[in-house]
Amino acid sequence: MNHNAPDGKRWVRITKAENIPLREGRAVQIAGHDIAIFNLGDRFLAVENKCPHRGGPLADGIVSGRTVVCPLHGWKVELESGQVTNRPEENPRVKTFATRVRDGVVMLELSVTEEHHVALQPLCLTLTALRLPSISAGD
Repeated sequence: MNHNAPDGKRWVRITKAENIPLREGRAVQIAGHDIAIFNLGDRFLAVENKCPHRGGPLADGIVSGRTVVCPLHGWKVELESGQVTNRPEENPRVKTFATRVRDGVVMLELSVTEEHHVALQPLCLTLTALRLPSISAGD
């Protein structure tokens, strides 16, 4: 079930929290975005699943503290801000997405403008990495 907020934001149910192992990331494709969701133990954080260097899959990177290291060339992305921390001279960053867990389900916040291009279709949700199971309406 999706929840609309008065500010034009929409919370989208992604998967049960137990489906994303501690200190690991998983990829999800939703509303035209490829997003990496990470389980840090005390909370979940989500960023665009594309390193600004050469597009490496951040969901496959190594989580260290509150950062993830891109598996291709070692760029280190701070998961709260999206800022690349080991390339300050270039000031690159990836987009971040708000997350929350409600009733054991990880949810992502998307704005209406982020989903406008799929407005005539049902919201597209594809879970990738390791065939992460989606949740059904009855979960």
